[in-house]
Amino acid sequence: MARKAAGKPAAVPRELVSILDFVRYAVSRMLEAGVVFAHGTTDPVAEAVFLVGEALHLPPENFETFATARVTATEAKRLHGLIETRIRTRKPAAYLVNRIYMRGLPFYVDERVIVPRSYIGELLDEHFSGAPGSLFEEPEQVTRVLDLCTGSGCLAVLAARAFPNAEIDAVDLSKAALEVAGLNVALHGLEDRITLLKGDLFKPVKDARYDIIISNPPYVDAEGMAGLPRECRHEPKMAFDGGADGVALVARILEAAGDHLRDDGGLLCEVGRCHDALEEAYPRLPFLWLDSAESSDEVFWLPATALR
Repeated sequence: MARKAAGKPAAVPRELVSILDFVRYAVSRMLEAGVVFAHGTTDPVAEAVFLVGEALHLPPENFETFATARVTATEAKRLHGLIETRIRTRKPAAYLVNRIYMRGLPFYVDERVIVPRSYIGELLDEHFSGAPGSLFEEPEQVTRVLDLCTGSGCLAVLAARAFPNAEIDAVDLSKAALEVAGLNVALHGLEDRITLLKGDLFKPVKDARYDIIISNPPYVDAEGMAGLPRECRHEPKMAFDGGADGVALVARILEAAGDHLRDDGGLLCEVGRCHDALEEAYPRLPFLWLDSAESSDEVFWLPATALR
């Protein structure tokens, strides 16, 4: 039997006819290959629906309407190629289609930024909405927000939605990341409300003070860095590496945040599995740990008074 020429893409199986066929095929192939799901999806079905839907420009909420539709020959070739590329390269699906969704909003992503998957967007909706028991009873009174380590700018955009009267400064050390953030700020028409600043944490904002500081900084410890799956190794290392215990950058944020908060403000920060390390390092700080639907003890809130 003649072998396939090196580099020649595999033929699309003739049995794959409908959109649902490709979803089923993708699920089987990814499970067989041991693909890791760590970038906005947690299982092979969700990953396959996302990859196929985005490749066909189908909004997630309308996917089921078209699930049984037949695909064209050109579409079939593209879908098959994406599925095989996802398996062969282990690149996150979000990079392959340059898209991710957070809180229902689309964002552009590529290898210049980490694929956003922070819990902070959900917590902004749940704890800062003005509903009874919210940390901020009147989100309309929030006028200045700082997003540290903004990456793709997604949290800055979500903060603009949560606090409709706020101006947001979004800081990152990476010029490349800020280029992507600029695309997302423009995508959502927020150029007049979000200012992108390059620099190391608080340095670009000088002596400015804010109602809220949000941050999803690098917080993976040395053990976690050594065990990152192949998918995560396509992302910028600096977006993960939090030092030996994971809290090196978080510690710097805690030390300086009080000087940049208004009296009734506070810090909302995601730290992953560094809960115990932080509690041990700062036993006197009254961390309020906010749980989301899929996380526990990974995001804390601290009022300005505690940080001074």
